[in-house]
Amino acid sequence: QLQASGGGLVQAGGSLRLSCVVSRLAQPFSSYAVGWFRQAPGKQQEFVATITRSRRDDYTDSVKGRFTISKDNAKKTVYLEMNSLEPADTAVYYCAAKYTILSDGRYRRVPEDYDFWGQGTLVTVSS
Repeated sequence: QLQASGGGLVQAGGSLRLSCVVSRLAQPFSSYAVGWFRQAPGKQQEFVATITRSRRDDYTDSVKGRFTISKDNAKKTVYLEMNSLEPADTAVYYCAAKYTILSDGRYRRVPEDYDFWGQGTLVTVSS
């Protein structure tokens, strides 16, 4: 139902764009909040970015100013544009979705906030 792609090997300072294509969910894609999380080797999963159904976005401090999350309802896709990549960004990146009602504009920053998950895509940043 969620298919993440776009990972790869990049040098420090480079850029990548991750995509998360959503399909076969019960509600219209536009009514879902979507988040990106990542998990580095030997570390816990951590929040990266989220976008609400009204397209408000939020980021973890370490990626602010470098990453941008966006949502294309027509393509049922959420993107994570990653610039100025650092070796510390190396991780498996996961996208997740949560159906939300129109009045719920909360930012969802923990894995438990989401109901649907995609498989991960590996991002490796070399120094």
